[in-house]
Parts: sequence; structure tokens; C-alpha cells
Amino acid sequence: MFELTGRVVLVTGAGQGVGEGIAIAMAEQGASVAVNDLIRDRAEQLVERLPRSDTAACACPADVTDLDAVRAMVADVERRLGPVDVLVNNAGIPSTGVAMRPFVDTSPSEWRPFVDINLYGVLHCTHAVLPGMKVRKWGRIISVTSDAGRNGEADLAVYAASKAAGAAFTRSVAKEVGRDGITCNSISLGSIASRAAEPSEAEAERLARQLRRYPIGRLGRPADVAAAAVWLASEEASWVTGQTVSVNGGYTTT
Repeated sequence: MFELTGRVVLVTGAGQGVGEGIAIAMAEQGASVAVNDLIRDRAEQLVERLPRSDTAACACPADVTDLDAVRAMVADVERRLGPVDVLVNNAGIPSTGVAMRPFVDTSPSEWRPFVDINLYGVLHCTHAVLPGMKVRKWGRIISVTSDAGRNGEADLAVYAASKAAGAAFTRSVAKEVGRDGITCNSISLGSIASRAAEPSEAEAERLARQLRRYPIGRLGRPADVAAAAVWLASEEASWVTGQTVSVNGGYTTT
């Protein structure tokens, strides 16, 4: 099941973390994978690590906040691998590492990066691949969002808003392109474990409090997200569109 042989998958922000996990899983299922990242070295290093048999892979570094750069990236991927069948909008500013502060204490200069990357990045990449998908009458758009955008998150208001907007956009486009054989869905994440160094005492205490909100008593892993992405990219999910799939360990707001 979930065979992706012959498909070309573009994963944005794939140089590390969740995007890396998704790119690896797509390649394991037989897809040719285009690895996007803002940093060229990260993209190229992942390409070298991807499992490959008869499939191909390429690095395609680009800034997803720049529409012209995104269009050039998609054209380059199509020259090297073929038309993009599956777009995974993963690039974004994660909540981890972001200073948590009340909205009233923030400034517009701090808001802009969240909107540019978490929302406009999704808009730019989707706009670049949709015309070809409509011509071919097949496509998958998968946007990685956050439970902060579903439930709200104190002291992360703009991050939450940008993620909610990306999910709403994806649901709306699903209604426009469903009859063209294109599905559009989001994966809403709880907290995902990073490869950070051993946490400080204060960070460990914060993590313990956080884990109490997860019935499954661990943080998520990139592989957890990748499994959902592979399913949504497959033929088995051809009747699933306009949905937000939670991969969140049973996260609750209480």
C-alpha cells in the first residue's frame, strides 16, 4: 500500500526535522524527491542520504517567500525529475525556539516573518505547481500546520494565526481543484522532538509540563508525520480532501 513509484514529490524545508523525515519516507515508497531548503548544503546533504533504487533525487534550494524564486525552483525540478505530482508545504518558522511573549508586547517587525514563511510560502509553492497538476488531472497538496492554529496558543498568537491561515487556504483550494483530480489536505502537528542538545533544568521542567497534555506520553517524531504525509500522497487517500489530519499524540488544551 501507499506505493509512490513514478511520482515526483517536492518537499519544502526538507533539510532537517519534519521535512527531512517526510523526504526520506517518500523516497522509501519509490518517489523521486526534490529536496528544498533555504540552505543549499542541508538540501544537498539530504539528497546524498536518501534511499534510492530506480528513483532520482535533487536538491533545489530556494527561498519560499520569493515567488519568482519558487517558480524558478519548480521549473528546475521539472527539468531534472519531471512534473511535480506531490507538493509538501513544510517550510515554515517552527514554534520551538520562538520567544513566547504576549501579543501586546510584540511588534509588526516580529509578525512579518511568520506571515511571509508560514502563509506566503504555502501560497507561492501551491500557485507554482497547481497549473501543471490541473493539466495532468492529478496532484496532491499537503500543508504542514500546527495545533496552535487549531486551538490557539497563548504567547504564540501570530505563529498560531499564520498556521491557521495556511490550513484555511489549503481547505479552500481543495474545493476549487477537486474535480481536477487534485486533493489538498493539512497535517496539524503537536510538539515534535528536535535533535537539540541535552535540555537545561528549566527546559526539562517545561517539557515535563508539556507532556502532561499528551495522552501518549512522548513528543512526536518526524517519522510520525511522514507516515501521514505518505498516506495523503497515495492513491489510497484519493477520496480525502479539504481535511486537517491531526498528528498530535492526543494533544489536549487542558
